[in-house]
Amino acid sequence: MCEQHHASRHILCPQCDLLVALPPLTAGEKACCPRCSTTLTTQWQAPRQRPTAYALAALFMLLLANLFPFVNMKVAGVVSEITLQAIPGVMFSEDYASLGTLFVLFVQLAPATCLIGILLLVNRIPVTFRVSRVLARVLFQLKTWGMAEIFLAGVLVSFVKLMAYGDIGIGPGFLPWCLFCILQLRAFQCVDRRWLWDDLAPAPAVRQPLEAGKMGMPQGLRACLCCTAIVAAQQPVCPRCHVKGYVRRHNSLQWTLALLLTSIILYLPANLLPVMITDLLGDKMPSTILAGVVLLWSEGSYPVAMVIFIASIMVPTLKMVAIGWLCLDAKGYGRRDSERMHKIYEVVEFVGRWSMIDVFVIAVLSALVRMGALMNIYPAMGALMFALVVIVTMLAAMMFDPRLSWDRAAQSSHKELAEHGK
Repeated sequence: MCEQHHASRHILCPQCDLLVALPPLTAGEKACCPRCSTTLTTQWQAPRQRPTAYALAALFMLLLANLFPFVNMKVAGVVSEITLQAIPGVMFSEDYASLGTLFVLFVQLAPATCLIGILLLVNRIPVTFRVSRVLARVLFQLKTWGMAEIFLAGVLVSFVKLMAYGDIGIGPGFLPWCLFCILQLRAFQCVDRRWLWDDLAPAPAVRQPLEAGKMGMPQGLRACLCCTAIVAAQQPVCPRCHVKGYVRRHNSLQWTLALLLTSIILYLPANLLPVMITDLLGDKMPSTILAGVVLLWSEGSYPVAMVIFIASIMVPTLKMVAIGWLCLDAKGYGRRDSERMHKIYEVVEFVGRWSMIDVFVIAVLSALVRMGALMNIYPAMGALMFALVVIVTMLAAMMFDPRLSWDRAAQSSHKELAEHGK
C-alpha cells in the first residue's frame, strides 16, 4: 500500500520520459515537466461540476444548431438556405460520400461522443469498470479528431468568398454553433486525464524504488500513455486501463516515415487536381487550392487569402518537412537539440488539424450554392485528396514518439561523461 501511495505522487512525462515528483496542488494550479514544460496534471476547482455544466450546455447548443437553419445566401432574388444536416447530405448526393462521412465524424459525432463520455465519467454513472475504461479510452483518443471550431473558421472564410456573388446571412442555428464550439473546448479543458483515471481506479503499485529527476527507461519503468500510470518496463499491458504499451512506441520511426511518404504522394494530386467546380450560368470552372488563393488575393481579400494559403499550402508542407526532420533527429542525424525538437513537435501536433479548414470551406460552398441554372458549386477529387493528406499527416505525428529525441540527448550525455571519466 505504501509503494502504491508512493507511485501516486509521481508521474512519468509522456513527452520526455522524466520521472517527476508531483507537489501538492491547490485548485487552479497545474504541474509541468521541469525539462520540457509539458503540462502533466491540473487541479481544477469543482472537477465534477464544471465539466458537467459545460458539457450539458454544449450538447444543448449542438441540438439547437442542428434544429434551425444555419446560413443562407441570396443571389438575384434566389434564396438558398441550409442546415447543418444538409451539408453531408449534399456530399452524399454528389457521390462524395467519403467527404460527407468525414464531416459527420469530425464535426458532429466526435465532439458529441466526447461530451457524452465526459458526462458519464465525471458523474460516476453506475456502470461496470470495463465500460468506464472503454469510455475513458475513447474520450481521449477521439478528442484530437473533433474539429467543430475548425469548421466554424471554414464557415467564416466561405462567407468572404461568397460576398462577391450575393448577400450572405446567418440563421438561428449559427449562434448556438458558435457557443457550442466554445463550450465543448472548455469542457475538454476542465477534464484532467490523470484525475479522471485516478477517480476510476487507483494507480497500480510499483514494486521498485522511484528516483525523481531521472528518465524512466533506465529505471526499468514506462509511462502508460492512456492512463498516465507508471508501469514496469517489462509489463506489456497496463493493469489499470488494459492498454498494451511499450517503453517506446513500437516501430515508431518506421510507421511515421511510412505515413509521411504516403502523405507526400497524396499531396501532389491534392494540389494539382481541382478541389471544387463552380458552375456559373452553365460555364463550369474548376478551381485548385492555389487558384483559390490567387483569386481571393486578386479580389482584395488579403487576410482570407493569407489564411487559406497558410492553412492549406504552407502548413501541410512545413508539417511534412518538420516530421521528416524529427525522424532524422531521432535517428541521430544533425545537431543534438532536444528542446528545439520538442517545440517543433508541439507545433506540428497543434497546427495539423487546422489544414482541414479548406475542406470545410468546400463543404459549406457546395451545400449553400445551389441556385439551379444560375450558379452551383460542386466538390471535386482534389478535396478528398487534400483531406487524406491532413489525416495521414496527423496520424504520422501521432505515431512519432517524442521521447526518442530525449533518448538521444541522454545517450550523448552518457558518452560525454564516459569520455570525461577516461
